[in-house]
Amino acid sequence: MELRQLRYFVAVAEELHFARAAARLRIAAPSLSQQIKSLEASLGTALFVRDRRHVELTAAGKMFLPDAREILDLAGRAQRRLAGATGALRVGYVSWLPDELASSPELDIRVDEWVMPSHVQISRVLDGGLDAAIAWASARDERLDLRLLWPEPLLAVTRAGRSGKTVSAGKLRVLVDADLTSWQAWNDYATEFAQAAGARLVHIDDGGIAGAAFHDHALRLNAPVLMSPKRYFDRLPASLRTRPVVNPCPLWCWSLVTRANDEREIISALREHASDVIRPAASRTAPTGPIWLPSADPHRDQISSRHTLG
Repeated sequence: MELRQLRYFVAVAEELHFARAAARLRIAAPSLSQQIKSLEASLGTALFVRDRRHVELTAAGKMFLPDAREILDLAGRAQRRLAGATGALRVGYVSWLPDELASSPELDIRVDEWVMPSHVQISRVLDGGLDAAIAWASARDERLDLRLLWPEPLLAVTRAGRSGKTVSAGKLRVLVDADLTSWQAWNDYATEFAQAAGARLVHIDDGGIAGAAFHDHALRLNAPVLMSPKRYFDRLPASLRTRPVVNPCPLWCWSLVTRANDEREIISALREHASDVIRPAASRTAPTGPIWLPSADPHRDQISSRHTLG
């Protein structure tokens, strides 16, 4: 059993989708599948039930997951001690990682390699596995300190050649996926937005909220489709274009998430750095017209003081 195999297992367990886990790990899907099979052989038990369209953890896999995370965390701490990096801040992220954070000369930042959904990263902050995370918080939580970094305007994807430089929110198609493990936060956001804006929900079950499968859906639907904030390596096909969404523009609020009771000086410095450097840089993309935020968004009052809510 190798640490590499444990990292691969954790990625598949969190994505419950081999192709997405392979993209996250930046390896080929067949190689990932082979490594998982090797791990299962060394353990003498199956960790996943899988077929062409479905992946889930077995009872043994569910039991093994917290142990695998603990082993990887212990290995990471040992490496940091040997490297003299005991004072470093361990920061996780979901999709967007601001350059101003990763390259900060004032702070000793160690970016965690596990790129996971927001709810997972926030849980890791709460249990001490991470010092901080760049994530989307669905609501206020008294256990957390949430600093707004970037209210990201979400874009639409539409066929090239269509007239108009913007897309009205009411004309959008909004995808929601049956895989709740990976896409529950997006589904909640997308459903509330579609209902508020009069957009049409489209139910899928192939993980096509992002990446090449998303592009396929956009071409098949032949209508503007709302993009999620998930960043993939697949380039936009020449037949598709991005357009700003208006009336209203949906915002996805990235927060610096730390524990509310963490009073270390280095955490205070991180929060100050986020307020003084990261947020001003990210705010350059702020929309000028009406915007939309979920009703429970923790930054709703802060943003609505500067923008008109649609």
